[in-house]
Amino acid sequence: MKPLDQAQASAWLGTAVAEARAGLGEGGIPIGAALYGADGTLLGRGHNRRVQDDDPSMHAETAAFRAAGRQRSYRGTTMVTTLSPCWYCSGLVRQFGISRVVVGEAATFHGGHDWLAEHGVEIVVLDDPECTSLMRDFIKNNPALWNEDIGD
Repeated sequence: MKPLDQAQASAWLGTAVAEARAGLGEGGIPIGAALYGADGTLLGRGHNRRVQDDDPSMHAETAAFRAAGRQRSYRGTTMVTTLSPCWYCSGLVRQFGISRVVVGEAATFHGGHDWLAEHGVEIVVLDDPECTSLMRDFIKNNPALWNEDIGD
């Protein structure tokens, strides 16, 4: 797998941020994700739809993964997400052999990305201020919904 440069990572994160903003606009949790192929092709994108669909399993990474459809292999693919993936989404990455995860921010929630790194998944944490601001504002304004989302 070829190395990911900062410009490419930021461009791909832009897709996930647009999804997070769409989710927030729908009254949901502002977390977005996108799955990119080894050749850089956008395979799928999505956002957290737990509130909109009344479905606790519809996390952003799950939505992007489902939108990508069935792939012969996930080797070389990159999951881009605005927030460090929870254990559920980290399990999805491991289960299907997604090679790299680009994380917009891990300050408001430090999910399973360290565990993924320990298991050979390349992790790129961008510490993106827009992603951090989106989540901090959301958590401040919706603490009960946020605690429900992360399982507290």
